[in-house]
Amino acid sequence: MTISQKFITKLLNLDSRKNIDFNDLTKFLKNLGFTERIKGDHFIFSKENVAEILNIQPNENNKAKSYQVKQVVDILNKYKML
Repeated sequence: MTISQKFITKLLNLDSRKNIDFNDLTKFLKNLGFTERIKGDHFIFSKENVAEILNIQPNENNKAKSYQVKQVVDILNKYKML
């Protein structure tokens, strides 16, 4: 199993969503072709042919917020990127 396959498994596991490393999530989105823009502590990701914009921030432990991980998963599923 490759690193990205392990990460996808972790993303899809509801119990693991609270422990997603923020840097791993941003790296994963960049690998999928999303463009990153940073404004303050907001990391904004966009991609051609994806109408939605992903706006994510790290929490105090440098983990991704679980509700934002859910938004990422929902968009990736919608556009069949997982």
